[in-house]
Amino acid sequence: MTSLKINARIAGLLYLLQIPLGIFGIVYVPKELIEKTNIPLTISNIVSNEFLFRLSIVSAILCALVTVGTAIFIAKTLNPVNRKYARWIVVFTLVVAPITLINELNNVAILHLVQKYKSTYSSRDLEILVSLFLNLHDYGIKIIDIFFGLWLLPMGYLVIKSKYIPKTIGYFLILTCIGYLTDFLTFFLFPNVKIVFSEYVWIGEVMMVLWLLIKGVDLKPLEKHGYDKI
Repeated sequence: MTSLKINARIAGLLYLLQIPLGIFGIVYVPKELIEKTNIPLTISNIVSNEFLFRLSIVSAILCALVTVGTAIFIAKTLNPVNRKYARWIVVFTLVVAPITLINELNNVAILHLVQKYKSTYSSRDLEILVSLFLNLHDYGIKIIDIFFGLWLLPMGYLVIKSKYIPKTIGYFLILTCIGYLTDFLTFFLFPNVKIVFSEYVWIGEVMMVLWLLIKGVDLKPLEKHGYDKI
């Protein structure tokens, strides 16, 4: 039971680490440097802030890798409920990591393009190529959203079925999952819809992080119900 509590704490710490990595690499830097309606300005911003752009690539990759670690320890925490479903938490995040690595190559391509633009490409050609790789990166992010959503589904279900983490958190995790999947569908099927649904239902993940860090797991219900040790 003690190891279960330790696993929960580690899961909470790793989950917490995902937040600044994801916000910096996927939200903050693109918002600061990229202007889709003004590609020349975007190119200028990347050239002027190359190190910041490189940091965003590293941050996005680290976020994906940390997510795998988080999933492993959350699965260990929820194993007593159902080992089979707990494994799916890890499986979905293992899909996230390689897709993220490949997707960040789009940003690497942009770096190479803007570094050589003066001597290799005309301004118009450069703008077309940079715009292409930016769009490909956006599509990659939305594909990743599928699995960032799906790993929350077994997690939410197991939390609901557990006796040592509040059911409310589980329901909110499933709601967050639906938000990510809705973002994927609207982005591909209804590109004119600019609403990002996951921005309104992220509370489930925050609740899970805080509970794992502050409370961890309540061992008394585990002892009462006689769950096996991991």
